[in-house]
Amino acid sequence: MKKEYRLQKNEEFQAVFREGRSVANRQFVVYTLKADQTHFRVGLSVSKKLGNAVERNRMKRLMRESLRLLEPNVAPNDYVIIARKPATALTQSEVTESLKHVFKRAKVWQKQGR
Repeated sequence: MKKEYRLQKNEEFQAVFREGRSVANRQFVVYTLKADQTHFRVGLSVSKKLGNAVERNRMKRLMRESLRLLEPNVAPNDYVIIARKPATALTQSEVTESLKHVFKRAKVWQKQGR
């Protein structure tokens, strides 16, 4: 994921938590904050409760790849995505579908592209 597509600073995460709204399904919680930009920015959060470092890093890789695939259809806002425990058992395609589902619930899904 490109650097300009990431939320990196604590202040950026806190702004999304404080001013944004949240939507969830069983696998993910997505906080959304409207922003004036040409592309979305995302911060990923995977708690230590989800497993050891190998499992957490795998989850983040799956989430990043899913976001890469879904990129053309996601509105250009700021997002913080938090993985829940059931997400660790998902395959790549299931992670993509689950994120797509939660983006649709958040009303930030735009039909276009792939």
